[in-house]
Amino acid sequence: MESGPSPNASKIEMTGKLLFSAAFAAFSTFAASNIYDFTLNSITGQPVPLAQYKGKVVMLVNVASKCGYTPQYKGLEALYKKYEAKGLVILGFPANNFMSQEPGTNAEIQTFCSRTYNVTFPMFSKISVKGDDQAPLYQFLTDKKANPATGGEIGWNFTKFLVDRNGKIVARFDSKVEPESEEVTKAIEAALQQ
Repeated sequence: MESGPSPNASKIEMTGKLLFSAAFAAFSTFAASNIYDFTLNSITGQPVPLAQYKGKVVMLVNVASKCGYTPQYKGLEALYKKYEAKGLVILGFPANNFMSQEPGTNAEIQTFCSRTYNVTFPMFSKISVKGDDQAPLYQFLTDKKANPATGGEIGWNFTKFLVDRNGKIVARFDSKVEPESEEVTKAIEAALQQ
């Protein structure tokens, strides 16, 4: 009499697959050397390789629609308009990690940003910027080994990472730092001159 695979064999196979997946995810995160190694979905769902921003200065911001810092959208859009022709691009990443301050769907977020703040800089699909489901891009951005000067867990919405024309992180600004502050504009201008 033949017997099929034991229930334990199925569990072992599944465990092996999960371990392989986790190891692959960890490897791919640590293998990243800059932001160009990542592809994320736009707010409308199309894949966007960040490699398309090679040669530009990039500011990546985790955003939310119902936060005390939400008015920073206005300053981010002003920065984008001021420096876009010189090579700056701002990328917005909606995240619901902090007190559920980004509860909307991608379509609702897009409508809110467009109608309320006239946002024209690229927006991406909602992701997680911390915790067990943290997006690989944010695993890289916050990795203290890969980025000792700028790594560390995201503390709140509207944390800003500034990346030079080679895809390397050159500055990080916490939520309370206004986009149009002297600190931010000096860092942007210095990166644009490289």
